Amino acid sequence: MSYLWIKSLHIVFVVTWFAGLFYLPRLFVYHAESADAAVRAQLKIMERRLLTITHIGGALALLCGILTLALAPEFLKQPWLHAKLTLVLGLVAYHVYLVRLKNQFAVDACARSPRWLRIFNEVPGLLLIAIVVLAVVKPG
Repeated sequence: MSYLWIKSLHIVFVVTWFAGLFYLPRLFVYHAESADAAVRAQLKIMERRLLTITHIGGALALLCGILTLALAPEFLKQPWLHAKLTLVLGLVAYHVYLVRLKNQFAVDACARSPRWLRIFNEVPGLLLIAIVVLAVVKPG
């Protein structure tokens, strides 16, 4: 497969990954606000299923990103890519923390407030802006 095909797949899987990174914390807000046991049970199912899709999107985005770099290793010499990869590591850490939160909600043990979860929900959007700017503008 050529560089442009792998790069295209990378973008598709990044979109899939971000869909989960954006929506899963929103489900956590609804979960934290709900006192209805039936609603909370349904949210647990939705959270588990969405996290599975998020795992797949994230893993394939990372795999295609690595393959893209293997096909165009000259990018590794550019400072903007180092900054982008640092932000991607931040996304991976965010994703790992989503797993932790999902596991806490699964056993009704999450103590985070809906307000905290709303603020937490903004993190991937900020990282996305920075990553896209770096990838398109390629500063420095």
